[in-house]
Amino acid sequence: MSMVKLAQAENIIDAILARGRELDCRPLAVVVMEPGGHVKAFKKEDDSAMMRFEMACGKAYAALALGRSSSLVRQRTEQRPLFMRFLIEASEGRIFPEGGGRLIRDAAGEVIGAVGVTGDLETRDEELAAHGIRAAGLKTDEDCAHLGKRVRTQN
Repeated sequence: MSMVKLAQAENIIDAILARGRELDCRPLAVVVMEPGGHVKAFKKEDDSAMMRFEMACGKAYAALALGRSSSLVRQRTEQRPLFMRFLIEASEGRIFPEGGGRLIRDAAGEVIGAVGVTGDLETRDEELAAHGIRAAGLKTDEDCAHLGKRVRTQN
């Protein structure tokens, strides 16, 4: 199994933080995880709220665990609350169903990790996650839809 490299993880995080400053976002926290849910890299901006590490990890973990962005995991939570409650409990609370977690894919469309962003609005966190992935020369689910990979969309 291929995994996100440390240099790639650092590039993703740095691009997200830089873009967040350009957009005047609230202080951000960003984590990159390897498949399997192990943290590869993490940064938390000054004045970022408490528990941001746990939230960023929960978003990335949700993306990896369910194979879709964490905003889609949130939608699943609304549609099937009993099912998602079970998954959250089975993961010992590691899944955080809130937008800002995205799968990281390589050029072939294979999942090599996930990023979790927290600190601003859910939609902005999600947008920043995609920006960081692309800035590092990697792909999001949307970028790989044409490859015929099993990629989940909004439908």
